[in-house]
Amino acid sequence: MAIQVIQGILIPFLGTTLGAACVLFMKKELNQMVQRALVGFAAGVMVAASVWSLLIPSMDQAEYMGNWSFVPAVIGFWLGILFLLLLDKSVPHLHQGDDEPEGPTVTLRKTTMMVFAVILHNIPEGMAVGVLFAGWMAGNDTITMAGALTLSIGIAIQNFPEGAIISMPLRSAGMKKKSAFLLGLASGAVEPLAALFTIWASGFITPALPYLLSFAAGAMIYVVVEELIPEMSQGKHSNLGTLFFTLGFTLMLALDVALG
Repeated sequence: MAIQVIQGILIPFLGTTLGAACVLFMKKELNQMVQRALVGFAAGVMVAASVWSLLIPSMDQAEYMGNWSFVPAVIGFWLGILFLLLLDKSVPHLHQGDDEPEGPTVTLRKTTMMVFAVILHNIPEGMAVGVLFAGWMAGNDTITMAGALTLSIGIAIQNFPEGAIISMPLRSAGMKKKSAFLLGLASGAVEPLAALFTIWASGFITPALPYLLSFAAGAMIYVVVEELIPEMSQGKHSNLGTLFFTLGFTLMLALDVALG
């Protein structure tokens, strides 16, 4: 069981690693249109994963509450939103395409703050994977290994373009290829760490699983609305981002239903 869980939580990290490795082979920065499409795709995957892999299972877990089974989902969702809001205000970071950093005013390199922005993005994804594997390990009837792996695969798919999106601009900013790759790699390492922490914490609060599922969903949705949707919609041809959002959403939906 332990080996299956470790393999499962490392799948998203593999996606980031492969994406970051693009900087070792590509000479130019990602085209803005391509980058917008990739961001839209990532947003679609995250929204679909939040609904099918997290919020619906959260309400299924609370089925014993009858008509009030939505309560854990709503409370956990809000807690996830507020948690990411707190991190957003507490950690200095710079989103791709922005000139003004967010969070506390500190003296850090632009590239460092760009990596911090991706790390904030990856924390809820790692938590989401971790909470599903925790539910499966606890013997929960409504959470299967196939469902947990489906979420891991879906996040890995959207992590591939994210790895490229973080490493390529670092290279364009003057960083060496190897350093840009390693920083892209480091930005994804937070996911398995967040997953392991969530699995560890869930052992003490197993009855709170419905809240943990929706907490992860809220954190992911915060990232989508606060960061990804503005990025995919800026400038001309914003419909490209919308189309790829739809592609990512439907792909994750299909994976969850077919494999979960």
